[in-house]
Amino acid sequence: MQTSYVDQARTFIQATKARVTKPRVSVLALLLGQQESLSHHEIQKRLSDAALDPVTLYRVLEWLTDHQLVHRIAGADQAWRFSAGSGQHKHEHAHFQCTRCAMMTCFTDIGLPEKMTLPEGFRSEEVEVLIKGTCPNCNKAR
Repeated sequence: MQTSYVDQARTFIQATKARVTKPRVSVLALLLGQQESLSHHEIQKRLSDAALDPVTLYRVLEWLTDHQLVHRIAGADQAWRFSAGSGQHKHEHAHFQCTRCAMMTCFTDIGLPEKMTLPEGFRSEEVEVLIKGTCPNCNKAR
């Protein structure tokens, strides 16, 4: 794991005024270094050397999500995938999920409608846009 991601993770966690723990830093640093969103299982597998049990990982991901350092999105398979948000961008951006390999990618540079008019009494808290198709790797494999 790159030192810069570990340092970034520590800085982001310190900014919450909460305890900086090794599991929080490990998980956030891993996600900061990823281009795609990862499932709980994929994170567990990639951090196998960190000796994180599944329950601890679940709690860390919940904590990181609650503190807006990570956001989660349910894919077409209904599995949560996590991506580092670092508080720098809202969760309101498009996601792309490959229909062949299930890779999930955040597209923060694709604009969403600035304002949606909802019926009276409804209030938007979050917008999710999921684009389905094939990723560059799966397109090459064809």
